[in-house]
Amino acid sequence: MSVITVEDVKRHLNVVGTDDDLLIADKIAAAEAFIGRWTLTPLAAMTEVPADLKEAVRLLTGHFYENREASIVGVSAEEIPFGLWDLINPHREYSF
Repeated sequence: MSVITVEDVKRHLNVVGTDDDLLIADKIAAAEAFIGRWTLTPLAAMTEVPADLKEAVRLLTGHFYENREASIVGVSAEEIPFGLWDLINPHREYSF
């Protein structure tokens, strides 16, 4: 089960209507899987998901939704400060 809902992400993205609901649900699943692999803790396994990780899911889902291709032509892209990594790195479990 997802830690955030499709409706939550639609509010975050300012998306109205239901045409993209299944697509957004898939993007949420991909974002949660990515964050779970990075932190070494699946989000679904957490008894309570911290607010910053929920926000990270929203940010990454938005990124996946807005950038559906593997490359972008004619656009300069860079990370914004206090982005995804700042939200998820404090929750990372390190293993050697």
